[in-house]
Amino acid sequence: MSTRTLISPAQLARPRGKVLYWTAFTVVTIVFTLVFIGPLYWMVTSGLKSPQEFAQTPPTLVPDAVHPQNYADAWGVMDLAQLLFNTLYYAFGALAFQLIFDVAAAYSLSKLRPVFGKAILGMMLLTLMIPATVLVVPQYLTVLDVPIVERNLINSPWAIWLPSVTNAFNIFLLKRFFDSIPRELLDAASIDGASSLRTLRSVVLPLSRPILGVVSIFAVVAVWKDFLWPMLTLPDPGKQTVNVGIYSLAASVSENWLLAALAIASLPTLIVFLIFQRNIMSGLTAGSLKG
Repeated sequence: MSTRTLISPAQLARPRGKVLYWTAFTVVTIVFTLVFIGPLYWMVTSGLKSPQEFAQTPPTLVPDAVHPQNYADAWGVMDLAQLLFNTLYYAFGALAFQLIFDVAAAYSLSKLRPVFGKAILGMMLLTLMIPATVLVVPQYLTVLDVPIVERNLINSPWAIWLPSVTNAFNIFLLKRFFDSIPRELLDAASIDGASSLRTLRSVVLPLSRPILGVVSIFAVVAVWKDFLWPMLTLPDPGKQTVNVGIYSLAASVSENWLLAALAIASLPTLIVFLIFQRNIMSGLTAGSLKG
């Protein structure tokens, strides 16, 4: 079968076609690179400028004098080590709960086939249509006085962990992957006497490493980049995440230190993406085709 493209191979073989194709390709690549890399470059270089150069109009594209000490000063003055530790603690706690409960929910919907399973999955997916800001008030009232147990979770890591557990998108991704696992493997494990839990642990999970990696990255990044919810539920400065902590101290430090702190806070997620970008793409497409 021939591949349908915007430019036919015959047109691309002509000199004019090659020039137009590579010109358009170069322009699009440069524009998208500037759009995505430009803000990062501006943030990093602004953290290297002096306060006078930062306030200069028009701004300088390249710093006249580099001040790497700004990053060290921002690290110490804004106590970024504590803020980063808090964020990692919340992120990996949320990851642990998501892997436990979301995997169990997806496995039940995919392989155990409960009564009204499709209706339950449909209602889960309907929650993706609700804007996150709409849920802020009811969630806050819930953590302020948790029903039944009557506990106040403000300034507690549970205020971050519990709302992150029910992630409909991650459950859907996991279910789609579990659907692609041949039923014969589970039947063979059942014939050998394995229970449903043992089958999940010994058969399903080892085969699900790609999608588990994707869900793990999504869970960590979701907590890392969140701002509004941690700001509402973690008013104690010693327990704040890096985003909320930087925002709280923004008015008391110079702008170049603030940009340096933002660059440091952005670095972990950028490194995670650059290292695991192939895993993210392969995990998202895994399970989309059966056979």
